[in-house]
Amino acid sequence: MRTIVVDKIASITQACGLGHEVRIATDDLPSEEGVVVVVEILSAKANYNTIELTSGRMAKVNKGDIVVGALGHRKALFGYSGHVPPKLAAGDVIQMLNIGGVLGICDSANPDKGKPFDCRVLGVVLTFPYLGERIGVPARAGYRKLDLAATLDTQGVPVVALAGTCMEAGKTAAACAMVSRMRHRGLVVDCFKATGVSLRRDILAMEDAGARHSMIFTDLGIITSTPAVGPALTRTMITELAAKKPDVIVFELGDGILGAYGVDAILDCDDIRGALTGVVLSANDPVAAWGGVKLMRERFKIEPCAVTGPATDNAVGVDIIRDQMGVPAFNALTDGIGLGDRVIEAIGLAAKFPTAH
Repeated sequence: MRTIVVDKIASITQACGLGHEVRIATDDLPSEEGVVVVVEILSAKANYNTIELTSGRMAKVNKGDIVVGALGHRKALFGYSGHVPPKLAAGDVIQMLNIGGVLGICDSANPDKGKPFDCRVLGVVLTFPYLGERIGVPARAGYRKLDLAATLDTQGVPVVALAGTCMEAGKTAAACAMVSRMRHRGLVVDCFKATGVSLRRDILAMEDAGARHSMIFTDLGIITSTPAVGPALTRTMITELAAKKPDVIVFELGDGILGAYGVDAILDCDDIRGALTGVVLSANDPVAAWGGVKLMRERFKIEPCAVTGPATDNAVGVDIIRDQMGVPAFNALTDGIGLGDRVIEAIGLAAKFPTAH
């Protein structure tokens, strides 16, 4: 065990409450998802070269920086794909897989992002949970452990899900537009992100748009969501936020309907589908919108209340979606008010929260 001063603490470790001086173990390191690791950055990058800090700020990462992150895997179409190493030792070289601080072995890189940062493992961060004893245990991401047997109780609160055809389909922008409009009409909104890879940026954006409370799967110790944990994550966060009695819960399903992060597993669950008062689809283009609506209707038995995303960037896409799919379409960036009003109407709250005149 030794003490080390670190330069940057990634947001993935927020629940650990770490300062810039941490104690680390350098022997017998566990290699498991969620274990908090200190690394030295070995390379330099001209793009995709920042990290999200526990404050929510983005900071540039430089060669030689000492950074705290956590082990995890990633399977991102427009990013890096990687896995947790089978074993871990001080001096091993691993990679930074996302800007939230996920660390692992990179299997595949997207050309637009370049090669990931190489990182030398210095050790595993220790916490000292036993009062009066200097017995350190490896720190892990998350405030508490996910209960896979979690039950679902909306307590009558309307729940709106935002699903996408792919990552980078405009889901967060749409969620923020809806939250903002709902707040302007007087609704108390709570939000969460159910799937994806650890990064707090999206729920922070929803908070900035007016959400009262927020959660993310990382809070429950999950670094990257999977089909095995997605339903339990969703049940847990809906139930916990519903207990706070908001007027509505809005949540984002990160990645795409057919991605590797468990969106389809969530939508396949009868109890979760039954809890959804409205579902908005975010699509990259008209063909994606057509396929997404078809999947929603035929596989998941869900009728989307609106379509948004880059497919609606101008009137051509909006008209195609409305005419050929029979679904209202709104661009979140140019008609966020229209999108928000449509969702409020679809979930039955328009009369209770009328527009100002």
